[in-house]
Amino acid sequence: MAEFTAESTIRQVLEGHTKGRELLWDHGYDVGEGFVDVLSQYQTLREAARGGRLRNVDGLVDALNQNSSAS
Repeated sequence: MAEFTAESTIRQVLEGHTKGRELLWDHGYDVGEGFVDVLSQYQTLREAARGGRLRNVDGLVDALNQNSSAS
């Protein structure tokens, strides 16, 4: 199981967790269709929170690490 931190990138969450897109959405981050913005893909969870695009980073990290669906 992958271990996620606040320094994990949006891309790592999407590629490393089967429910990554859903969990990001639940915490306020809209990946959108296709996710072609390369800079956003490599943004860390902490950076996304500082920019106001993500809520409750600690809760998201906990959810990512607790969910047994991680690949």
